Amino acid sequence: MVVGLTHYLVVGAILFTLGLYSVLTRRNAISILMGVELILNGANINYVAFSHFSSGNVEGQIYAVFVIMLAAAEAAIGLAIVLAIFQIFHTIDVAAAETLKE
Repeated sequence: MVVGLTHYLVVGAILFTLGLYSVLTRRNAISILMGVELILNGANINYVAFSHFSSGNVEGQIYAVFVIMLAAAEAAIGLAIVLAIFQIFHTIDVAAAETLKE
């Protein structure tokens, strides 16, 4: 069996939809951040697959590295926000942050 572009695209789409489902249905801030990471990893798989199968250049890998650096920064800032919310409300439920508007 030869693994082709469609196999990579299916795995990327599955990761993306699982991440999107996690972001839309979870109330826990940590689960939402993990969903965002899944979305970014699904995009990374597509970048690398298209780069490999279209021209063989390393442009897709370079984009993937930038997305990984963006995901690391997002995780650090996101966790800092979650810790700040936890110190105030003693919960990491996203609905508790709605009272910050007042």
